[in-house]
Amino acid sequence: MFDGPEFRQVREDIIAFGRRAVRDELVSGTAGNFSVRIGDVMAITPSSVAYAVMEPGEVCVVRVSDGTLESGTRPSSETRMHLAVYAGSAAGAVVHTHSRVVVALSSVLDVLPAVHYAMARLGGPVRVVPYARFGTDQLATLAATGLEGRSAVILRNHGALTYGATLVEAYERAVTLEWLASVFWHAQLLGTPKLLDERQLAEVAAAGSYRH
Repeated sequence: MFDGPEFRQVREDIIAFGRRAVRDELVSGTAGNFSVRIGDVMAITPSSVAYAVMEPGEVCVVRVSDGTLESGTRPSSETRMHLAVYAGSAAGAVVHTHSRVVVALSSVLDVLPAVHYAMARLGGPVRVVPYARFGTDQLATLAATGLEGRSAVILRNHGALTYGATLVEAYERAVTLEWLASVFWHAQLLGTPKLLDERQLAEVAAAGSYRH
């Protein structure tokens, strides 16, 4: 059932984006994880397998309703967090990264403010939720709560999570988040950044495009 062309393509896509994330320095080693929802199940990266050597058959399939493992042997340790996102949103894909600047800022900020209008792509200033150990129900709950009204959340002393309708969209949001974090970091080195307010972000969202 989970070996057909559709699932194979999804598995290959997940591996391809994992390898791209390594090149883009959003993850390193076996860090981070990626998932895609297909109906009542999600395909998710396996635990402790480097993206460079990951095979399609190692990508696990987990039932969204109760976390039952349907295919594979050892799904990501952050499976609970992915399940919580699917339960609380219309996400079609979830990306969890350990990008350098986001992790650094997670240790000093409570929210990443709107230093650029691209923040509208994420729903507004991105919350930093309190620290909880990886793989726990507590972290899953914190992440889901931090995502309310947003498509990105920062996990204190840990990393970030983004979601989208597709894996492409979820990944692009992860890239955007790291870029926004870098812009804010550099702005603070120069002085006190001028920030966009809710009205200005709403105007961007209403325009329906974040590129020109």
